Amino acid sequence: MRRVINFISGALIGAVVGALFALLFAPSSGETLRSQIQEQVITIQEEVKRASSERRAELEQQLTALRSPQKPGGDVY
Repeated sequence: MRRVINFISGALIGAVVGALFALLFAPSSGETLRSQIQEQVITIQEEVKRASSERRAELEQQLTALRSPQKPGGDVY
């Protein structure tokens, strides 16, 4: 039982020391980090919207080409 208590206390002390080092050596504050993450998420969302609209336009062009009547003797893709 003593070994279990020693292990648990060592794990707790290690967690506290690790958290302190993380706070002391973090490159930016929590608020700054949250705003940077939010900016990155917004940028990624805009890129995804742009890429999806471009792909949609390509697919609509292909669909229009497939629906148009083929000329006799014309090549079919």
